[in-house]
Amino acid sequence: MKSNVLIIISLLLPMAGAISCRSTSGNAPEVQNVIFDTDMGNDVDDALALGMLYRYMDEGKINLNAIVLNKEGMAAPEFLDIMGTWYGYPDIPVGIIRDGAECGGDSTAFTRKVADMKTPEGHPMFERTHSDYASLPESVDLYRKILSGAPDTSVTVISVGFSTNLARLLESGPDAYSDLSGRELVSRKVKMLYAMAGNVADTTFHEYNVVTDIPSAQKVFSEWPSPIVISPFELGMQVCYPASSIENDFGWTEHHPVVEAYKSYLQMPYDRPSWDLTAVLAAVENGPEYFTMSPWGRITVTDAGATIFEEGEGNRAWLSVTPLQAGKIKERIVSIVPSVPGK
Repeated sequence: MKSNVLIIISLLLPMAGAISCRSTSGNAPEVQNVIFDTDMGNDVDDALALGMLYRYMDEGKINLNAIVLNKEGMAAPEFLDIMGTWYGYPDIPVGIIRDGAECGGDSTAFTRKVADMKTPEGHPMFERTHSDYASLPESVDLYRKILSGAPDTSVTVISVGFSTNLARLLESGPDAYSDLSGRELVSRKVKMLYAMAGNVADTTFHEYNVVTDIPSAQKVFSEWPSPIVISPFELGMQVCYPASSIENDFGWTEHHPVVEAYKSYLQMPYDRPSWDLTAVLAAVENGPEYFTMSPWGRITVTDAGATIFEEGEGNRAWLSVTPLQAGKIKERIVSIVPSVPGK
């Protein structure tokens, strides 16, 4: 990695607007439209990352247009309902996936554990706003609905799970929302895709989000029309969310769904790599104080699930961090996640 996101050669000038987070007036930061694509329940970093997104909503940095699930089961949408209700955003649309990639059930996932928690009086610990989670729209249908109504090149997709929804979106055809094919819709509406995926440092490593649905990852990295920036496995390993924050920084509330999720996921105390949190931070606050970005090029997913980066023609890139940057990222995420919600 020899270059930075701020160095844009003439070949890449069409992408400069996609990387910029400034309004055309130059007077105020642009509020990003975000779709969050998550395998909520497989690892607790998804819950921490969603907490960050709600706080960015409070701060006016983003509009969280939709949350789409790439993990099956009813525990995940129920947990999203708990989170949205608790943070004060109960009506953000949620999409669910059917016949998705095999990644285990939700009976032992932290999402189910939190959903089943009771007060000493026997009442649910956390309120819900909705109930009929099975009637939620398919994730790809929700993608098409949100994208069709969005201004051109206005949506940032943050993917912190499998590529199943993204591949199905590319394959989708015209429907009641748009006459465009999925590829055309993405090309017109999506500014950037930030993904927690792959391992660039070790090409023999088969990262979970990729290897769980290799054909979909191959399709997305080869065919997705807008630029893709990945926060790879090795980056998240360098920035761990501290158990001390979970234990000490949430004293302003008796019960917090992210805290209960964290404590339910593994035996405390433990520090968890911030894989998904770094993808969210990069999408919203990307800058050289936090990340070093590779030159643009291509990312190829092998049949075994490895991710190979080749510098050159292409609109794919990957992020890395120095120890100093990793420390600043940790400080930033620990300042966001435990903070009191604005709503």
